[in-house]
Amino acid sequence: MSELLHFAEHRLQEAALLVMACVYSVRLVWLLRFRAAGERQAPSAPWRTGPAKGVAYSWLIIGMPWAMESSRRRPQQYAQFVIFHLGVAAAIALSFIIPYGPQLLERPGMVQSMQVIIGAAFAVGLMRLYRRATDKVMRAISSPDDYFSLALLTVWFFFAFFAAPNRYDRGETVLLVYFFLTAFFLLYVPFSKISHYLYYPFTRYYLGKTMGHRGVFPLLRGPRPRRAEERVLVPSPGLEALAAGNPAGKGARR
Repeated sequence: MSELLHFAEHRLQEAALLVMACVYSVRLVWLLRFRAAGERQAPSAPWRTGPAKGVAYSWLIIGMPWAMESSRRRPQQYAQFVIFHLGVAAAIALSFIIPYGPQLLERPGMVQSMQVIIGAAFAVGLMRLYRRATDKVMRAISSPDDYFSLALLTVWFFFAFFAAPNRYDRGETVLLVYFFLTAFFLLYVPFSKISHYLYYPFTRYYLGKTMGHRGVFPLLRGPRPRRAEERVLVPSPGLEALAAGNPAGKGARR
């Protein structure tokens, strides 16, 4: 292994991780300085939900595609979402496995599994780029950062796929590009839209807390179960006659 590759795998990654951790720490301190607004509305539907249930539902809804309209109507896009993010996780894990646990790649099927996941994510990245460029709605709401981030992630998947075997004895170019791209991402992500995952727990927490307090989360499907203490109001015959257009109540029992 050359000194440049050793530097890219260790010192460069460690320095980039340190910068990323510092930026995120500052952002977390900034986020936690904001006080949550108090609820002015009285609790709704307390018999079935509440803030705690609403928060849990809001956090876990990402794993419940049947609960989101967009996923129910376009299940293929949800499948792409899952594959793409599994690829991100695999490529990130690979950047730690190669320098600190290369023996894991010697396990049977380990390299092949990583390549299948990352390769599938690469294919999804290409499909997402095509959709963003050709769909008029996606094109209208896309910024240069959206195209740049997605394109760079797709290229990163490409090099991660070939870096997975960790065969630097056959050439170091692929490994060098992969680790330099990884270091760039660690520095770039905190300042890009990719950092949305940092805000996800906070936004979903407050949304779930508010909607749970108002009786909206978790979503209730089908008729609401009637409680025993709820009384059924039966209209009197006079009111029935009035509703039927008989103001005098003729024919109604007295």
